[in-house]
Amino acid sequence: MTKKETKNNTGIPVENFKKLSIQVSLNGLSFCVFDTVANTILNSEKVVFAKELTPYEILKRLKLLFSSHKIEEEQFSEIVVVHRNNLFSLVPKALFNEDELANYLKFNTKILANDHLAHDELESFDINNVYVPFVNINNYIYDLFGEFTFKHNGTVMVESLMNNHATTKEAVCYIHTSQRQMDVTVIASKKLLLFNSFNFVTKEDFLYYLLFTLEQLELNTESVSIKLFGDIEKGDDIYDLCYNYVKDVSIFYPSFTEHPGIDRPEETIDFTVINAF
Repeated sequence: MTKKETKNNTGIPVENFKKLSIQVSLNGLSFCVFDTVANTILNSEKVVFAKELTPYEILKRLKLLFSSHKIEEEQFSEIVVVHRNNLFSLVPKALFNEDELANYLKFNTKILANDHLAHDELESFDINNVYVPFVNINNYIYDLFGEFTFKHNGTVMVESLMNNHATTKEAVCYIHTSQRQMDVTVIASKKLLLFNSFNFVTKEDFLYYLLFTLEQLELNTESVSIKLFGDIEKGDDIYDLCYNYVKDVSIFYPSFTEHPGIDRPEETIDFTVINAF
């Protein structure tokens, strides 16, 4: 069964202008439909679950989300699925062997014998990100639309921040918070010092992971710059607590120069969904 082809006044099919970006995690879902000509968002929604769900339950919620927006009835020129979880490990390119994916993961995360493993190449930075994607989500998207691209959210986060990071020798610690997960990216002199992700419940958990990270990297709380973004604002409990222990804390507003039609997207759309393409 073929879908009806819709054209605009240029005579070019509308779907050639539209891209779909989806982020999936155990704590929530989000998606965006981009108009690549007008550089604007045509449709989007972000859903946060009250509790952590299973991959099976996530798929049910994604189907409901797509149905409510009639996403399955549309066509897109490009589709990207972003998998957000803690089941990953960054591996320097010089040490990477595609036949050893399980060995890179087994020391810092629990993997099952039947888990499907994948990896993203961060070519500009000589890094590979090895991770466990949500296979049932990938299968569903393939059944709907055919071939598509999938990535880990750490890949999108690192590439976006590294590409837009100012050239400074001083270390900058970016912390993105969303759905009770904090993604920590530390950059100095255009080099990635660390990317890691932690689940937290209380503001004290958040502070612990932050201070532990700084301690492991031997970064001084008096001089390191902490930039918070995502589901956090100045004056929040987490912000105020961090400010009591780290001298330089600020809210980070990412620059979305490639999407001029987007205004403060961090309030409603996940950072990695915007930057997935």
